[in-house]
Formats: sequence, structure tokens, C-alpha cells
Amino acid sequence: MPENHWNRAVRRGFSVHADARRAVDDLAGQLGGVELNAVAFFCSPSYDLDVLGRSVRERFDCPVVGCTTAGEIVADKGYVRDSLVGVGFASPDIAMTPVFIPSLTDFLGQGDPTAFQQFGSARMGKRFALMLIDGLSLLEERVVSAVQGHLPGVPLIGGSAGDGLNFRRTYVYHEGRFHDNAATVALFTTTLPFKAFRIQHFVPSEAKLVITEADPGSRTVMEINGVPAAEEYARIVGVSAAELSPEVFAANPVMVRIGGEYFVRSICRANSDGSLTFFCAIDNGLVLTLARGVDLLENLEIQLHELARDIPDIQLILGCDCILRRIEVQQRQEDRHLAELLSRFPYIGFCTYGEQFNGIHVNQTLTGLALGGGGV
Repeated sequence: MPENHWNRAVRRGFSVHADARRAVDDLAGQLGGVELNAVAFFCSPSYDLDVLGRSVRERFDCPVVGCTTAGEIVADKGYVRDSLVGVGFASPDIAMTPVFIPSLTDFLGQGDPTAFQQFGSARMGKRFALMLIDGLSLLEERVVSAVQGHLPGVPLIGGSAGDGLNFRRTYVYHEGRFHDNAATVALFTTTLPFKAFRIQHFVPSEAKLVITEADPGSRTVMEINGVPAAEEYARIVGVSAAELSPEVFAANPVMVRIGGEYFVRSICRANSDGSLTFFCAIDNGLVLTLARGVDLLENLEIQLHELARDIPDIQLILGCDCILRRIEVQQRQEDRHLAELLSRFPYIGFCTYGEQFNGIHVNQTLTGLALGGGGV
């Protein structure tokens, strides 16, 4: 650990201890638990979450947000798993207030703007928000839109909590416990320079897919272009329906145009009845465009260097990175190249089941925030 670690406004750490309590102790030792004014962590779902939640509350005497992941990310290692990663803030120039949403369905039904209104009156400096949400709720689009509505003009980034590749249950942390059907919005105020960003390595092709039969509630598409969905999608990407897999979906997402920009929409799985389930909201009549990929690592390197140029004395890049990007990197056996690239930056983050950016829920995207040093 560098000698000046304890003098940093932002401190990063991670632990691979399999025991939840030891992992939290290890992380707290790296971050300097008693000196912090805020912490964000991301943990493998393989931990005993009851023990981990209690340990986090015992070791950190400050506001804390966190969630389970589909994999963790640290600068020197790249993609890791079965670990606990975190970032601690130890500067009077940044403050974090968590707003916990204990029931997504109740929030959408009645809302609770009080805490967001208080954030709007903050005087310290500029503001941004980090949202962590149950990644299997199927409610991310509606929730992030509602939250952004309470925070007009405030940059918002976020990630949907993960469960490895199991897709059973996902959780967000609040005050010693993990919760599903929930979200936490971390409201930051700071005088430090920062920039919210969105990175995707896909561009639209000419191929169009019109959803002609769907169940929006379950994000399931039964027909595309009037043909069974899995069959038609497979034909368009050049494989058989039997060959559809996470690797095929990762290499061939679709895009939707919103406000003149294209955003990635990804497929979660092919079902036995010939339908397709998506990671995002869909609807009848929606026109999708097949995406064409560019080199993921080359695109990432360009974007990260631009962030480093834009943000003076960059101290942190916090990333919410889609699990399908991880699958693509590993399929191409480029894990080491990714780790080497990230080692040049103060990067930490997690693999998600979906990403949020300024009120929009997206897929196969890296959303995040770059934070600099020094007052502005």
C-alpha cells in the first residue's frame, strides 16, 4: 500500500477472504474505517450476507451503501469474483446521504420526494447521485425515471445488483441488512471536480427488429417481425435457435433510439417456448436495431484516457459494468489485457444486471463517475 494512502480523499480496497467477517475486517483495514465519512461497497453473493451486513455496520461508523454483484472489478486485477470491493471517502470536500427505498412497488405507487428535496437544497457544491437497485425487480426503468424526476439536472449513474450468473435473487444493503425489491440512492455533494460518463462499444447496423408480440411485465418477447422471437433473432444474427447462448447475446445486442441517441438493449435468455427475455423494458411495436460492435478494450482505453484528461488529479473511477461486457472480454480471453488497462487508473466497480444513466436504464454499457482532487 502506498505511503500516502491514508492522506487520500478517496481510498480503494478489496478482499478475497471467503469468510464474510474477515473480508469486512480486511476491507476496513485498507480503507481506514474510523476516519471515513462515507463508504460504497460491492460484494459477491457467495458471502453469508447476514454476517457481512452486520460486520459492515459494526466496522464503518459512517453512511454506507452497497449491493451484491455479478462480479467485482479492481484496478490491478481487472475482473474478479467471490470478493468484496469498496471505496471510502475521507475528505471534508465530499459528503454522502443514502436514501433507502425499502419497497420499489410502494415507491412507484406513492413516491417519497422529501429526502430528494432536501438534497436539492444542499449548499456544499455540486451534486451527483449513485443508484443501486434490485437487479431482478424488472422495475429499473420506472424507478430510475422517477428518481431522476426528483433530481432534475443532477447527474445520476447506477447499477442493478447481481447474483453471479445464477439470476435468482439480488440485494442492496442498508443499515446492516440486505434487501430485495429495494434500492438505495446515494446523494453526493462535493466541491471536487467530477464527471458522470456512459461508455458503450456498439453502433447501430441496418437490420431492424420490430416487436410484434410481447409481455412487457415480464420483459418477454414472443414474436419479432411476425415470427417466433428466438427463431427470427437467430436468423438475423446468423446462427440457429439452438445455438443461442449468453455469448451470442453479448456479441449481438440490439439498440433503441431515445432522444436522437442510441442505447443498448440486451437479451437475457432464450426460453423453451421460443420467446426471448430481455434485461430491459420492451413493448409491442417497439422498433429495435441490431447493434454492431467495435473493439471493447480499444474503445474503453480511449474513453478512460479522455476522462483522465478532463478531470484534474483523478482519484477515482467508479464503474457499473454490464455482466455481458465481462462475458465478451472473457470469451475473447482478454482478461489480462483488461487488468493491465485498468491498472493505469484508480478504478473500482462491479458487474451489473443493468446500468442507469441520467434517468435511463441501459444494458451492455459501462456507466460511472470520475472524481478528481483539489477544490474547484
